[in-house]
Amino acid sequence: MFSYTTGGPFGLEDMVTTSGPGMTLIYLLVLPFFWCIPVSLVSAELTTAMPVEGGFYRWTRAAFGDFWGFLAGWWNWSASFLLGGAYAVLFTDYLVYYFPGIRGWKHYLVSVMLIAVITWINVLGIQMVGQVATALEIFIFVPVMTMIVMAFMNWHHNPFFPLIPPHQPTFKIFGVGLALGLWLYSGYEQLSTVAEEVEDPQSAYPRALALVLPLSMAAYFLPTLAGLASAGEWQKWHSGFFSDAARSIGESSTGRPWLGTWITLAAMVCNVALLNSTVLTTTRMPFAMAEDGYLPAALTRKHVRYGTPWLAIVISAVIYALLAWQSLAQLISVYIWMRSATTVLTVLSAWKLRRSRPQMPRAFVIPGRRLGLIYVVAAPVVMAMAALLGSDRFALIGGASAMALGPLVYGIDRFFKRNS
Repeated sequence: MFSYTTGGPFGLEDMVTTSGPGMTLIYLLVLPFFWCIPVSLVSAELTTAMPVEGGFYRWTRAAFGDFWGFLAGWWNWSASFLLGGAYAVLFTDYLVYYFPGIRGWKHYLVSVMLIAVITWINVLGIQMVGQVATALEIFIFVPVMTMIVMAFMNWHHNPFFPLIPPHQPTFKIFGVGLALGLWLYSGYEQLSTVAEEVEDPQSAYPRALALVLPLSMAAYFLPTLAGLASAGEWQKWHSGFFSDAARSIGESSTGRPWLGTWITLAAMVCNVALLNSTVLTTTRMPFAMAEDGYLPAALTRKHVRYGTPWLAIVISAVIYALLAWQSLAQLISVYIWMRSATTVLTVLSAWKLRRSRPQMPRAFVIPGRRLGLIYVVAAPVVMAMAALLGSDRFALIGGASAMALGPLVYGIDRFFKRNS
């Protein structure tokens, strides 16, 4: 779960130049209370009540019927194309630290090769994915913690100054920056899609969420605070800047750039871990939708030896590869539209199922009774609306178009079923 939702701090650097150092740190501390904490509480309750393959797609379908259930699944699967492409792009962005000549078609080729390797691992099954994810996260944490300690010993700057960038358009500070923050803290309902493949999901999911949430906040906030306090230069923060910050910290402490090299390797491994778990969780969505008759039945095919939906995995990976030529910011700005939509449907499903199926067994219940339920529904809805209203032109056109495709596909599917 940590590998899918967080992985490490890498990828948030653009928030610093977009929203400012102070606002970035505030976002990292405050956003969880309005986004991933409510979503986690909803996911814990509904996973213990309905631990089924497809997770929140089937929760939405049970709560609101076929049309909205289809949209939840379709928007999530479509969002995964952008997310998978984004992690492959980010991996190669960090690889440029070692090999500056990896540009253009070479950059794209490396991204596609990574997607191919991760696809193969996922075809081998969830236990293999879990073992790989655990090994990768251990590898990531050691250099990140080393950087944090060394940076705090070389504190030279006020990490909260300036609060926001001077002369920056408002929509970038509170729109684009907020969208990046929501992306960082997204995905806490996503692991519900593999509930049937997890041992004792009724107890495993709530425990995992309780551990991952504070760990994720620390994994984002502490390295960013340390990097700004030690290396400074907030105007230069961009994708891959943690490597530059670590190199500066290493040179200040020991006179050598070794820490930058180590952090770059950790960043690359982090994106491998994120892509690995993304393929695992999102490729179960087309499998579940195909089981329900919304997508071609061929997507339900399972590998003879490993029991994985290999065709759904391969088709998803091909689309990741086709999108891996876009920039990270472009992919994420469109992704957040569909992620916000599926998150809103997920939290609304908790409210509706409380009313329509009050007797359904729930090993975990959202605390706070009525007020708690209002909180977990209202907070994510407000955050999603704020992020979408602050979108730039590219995200507005791309995101709205991608969402509109869902009802169109559903209508086509219903038409052919009625006339077959």
